[in-house]
Amino acid sequence: MALHILFTWLALFLPPLLLLLRRRLLSVKSFTNKRKNLPPGPPPLPIIGNLHQLGHLPHQSLWKLSRQYGPVMLIHLGGIPTVVVSSPAAAREVLKTHDLDCCSRPRLLGPGRLTYDHRDIAFTEYSNYWRELRKLCVLKLLSTKQVQSFRYVREEEVGSMIESIAKSAESGTPVNMREKFMALTVSITCRVAFGKAFQGTEFDDGRLEDVIRETLVMLGSFSASDFFPRFGWIVDKFTGLHSKLEKSFRNLEVFYQKVIKEHRNVNKSNKEEEDIVDLLLKMERDQTELAAVRLNEDNIKAILMDILIAGVDTVALVMDWTMAELARNPRAMQKAREEIRSYAGNKKWVVEDDLHGLKYLKLVLKEAMRLHPPGGLLVPRETMGHFKLFGYEIDPKTRVEVNVWGIGRDPELWEDPEEFVPERFEDSPIDYKGNHFELLPFGAGRRGCPGMSMGMAVVELALANVLHSFDWELPKGMTEGDVSMEEGAGLNVFQKVPLILLPVKPSYKTVA
Repeated sequence: MALHILFTWLALFLPPLLLLLRRRLLSVKSFTNKRKNLPPGPPPLPIIGNLHQLGHLPHQSLWKLSRQYGPVMLIHLGGIPTVVVSSPAAAREVLKTHDLDCCSRPRLLGPGRLTYDHRDIAFTEYSNYWRELRKLCVLKLLSTKQVQSFRYVREEEVGSMIESIAKSAESGTPVNMREKFMALTVSITCRVAFGKAFQGTEFDDGRLEDVIRETLVMLGSFSASDFFPRFGWIVDKFTGLHSKLEKSFRNLEVFYQKVIKEHRNVNKSNKEEEDIVDLLLKMERDQTELAAVRLNEDNIKAILMDILIAGVDTVALVMDWTMAELARNPRAMQKAREEIRSYAGNKKWVVEDDLHGLKYLKLVLKEAMRLHPPGGLLVPRETMGHFKLFGYEIDPKTRVEVNVWGIGRDPELWEDPEEFVPERFEDSPIDYKGNHFELLPFGAGRRGCPGMSMGMAVVELALANVLHSFDWELPKGMTEGDVSMEEGAGLNVFQKVPLILLPVKPSYKTVA
C-alpha cells in the first residue's frame, strides 16, 4: 500500500519537478552564458544535449543549424560541449591563430579512433609526442623526396588498373568506379608502406580490402562512449561495437606483425628498394634521429594503421566523387579529356611528368573537393586552454568541429554553390593545401593531413589515365540526371548509390 502511494505521488509530482528543474538549469545556463559570453546555439535537452538534431548526415544537419545560429555555434553532444565552426574566418582562427590552443584530440572510442587503446599515438592528449611524430612522418616518410621515390609504384599500379578496365571495355561490362579506385589505393599503399601488394594473397590470410572496409564501417558507427564518457560503454558493450572494433584492429595487428617480422629478416642494401616499414625500423634502431620520441614496435604499428586506414579510403573517395561529377557534366568531362589527350599525345599512358600541364584537371579536382571533401567534418580537435573566438569564451576540454562541407557550399562565398563549375577557380589563388580557408579538404595547421602530397599524386595520375584511355558512358537507359549524388555517412562521406560507368575505347587509339 505504501509503495502504491509512493508511486502515485511520484507520478503526480515528478514531471512538474523535472520541468521546474530543467527551467532552473536553463536559467542558470542562460545566466552563465551571458556572464561568460559563450557562443550561441540551439537549446540542449537533458542528458542527450543536441544529439537528436544531428541526423543521419551530421555535416548537413550542423550546416543547417549554423545558418540559424552563426559560424561559431555551441552545441552539446551528450555531455560533450562542442563548438562548430563553419566559415573561413572562423576556421582561420581555430586552425591558425589559435592552432596551439586547439591542436589536441579528444580520446574518441568510436568514430575517429584510428588506432587501438594503449597504442593510440595519433590522438595523444599532450601535443609534444604528436608533434615529434608528425615531424618524423613529414620529414622522413612523406617528404616531397620520399613521395617522388615511389613514383614508379604509382605508375605501375595505375597501369594495372587501366589494363583491368580495358578488359571490361572489350567485354562491354560496366565498372563499379569506387571498387576500382579502392583496389588501386590499397595496392599502392601496401607497396609503398609494406613493399608488396598483399591483398588477396595467402600472406594476409584473406582479402585485405575486406578487413579495411569492415574497419572503416566500425569506425564510422555511432559510439555512445564518445558522447557519454561515464556510462556510454554500457551501450557500446550491449551493441557489440567495441568488440567488433577490437576484432578488426587485431586482424590488422596480426597483418602488421607479419609485415614487420618479414622486414626484420631481410636486409635491403639498395635504398631505392626501401619502403616505409624499412624507414620506420631504421628509425627504431637509430633513436638519435627522433629526439624526444623513442620509437618502438607498437608505435610502428600505430603509424601503419593511420597510413592504411586514413589514406586508402579518402583518396578513393576523391576520385569516385570527381568521376560522378564529370559523368553528370559531359561538357566538363569532354574538356578535361581533350586537354589530357592533347597534352599526352599518342602515349600509351599518362606519366607523372605530364601532370604539371593539366591545368583544367586541377580545376576539376578543386571543384570536386569543394563540393565533396572526403570528410564533411574535419577530425575533431579538443581545446587545451581558454581563449576567445570572435569575442566568445571557449573553455578547455571543448570539442571543436570544422564543417568543411558547409564552408564549401556557403552561398556567401560561392556563386551557385551547388553547381559543379571548375572554371570558378580560373585565375583564383585558392588551393587545397591549407593556406586558404575557403577550401579545406585536408585541414590546416598542426593537424593538417601529412599525407596530402602522396594522396593527390595518386588522384591526379589515376584520373588523368582514366580519362585519357577511355570514353565513359552511362549504363543503358540512364541520363546525366540519373546519377545519384546522395551521400552516405561513415568515417568519410561516400556515394550512397555506387557509381557504375561503361568504359569505351576511343576510336582513334588502342588501349592496352
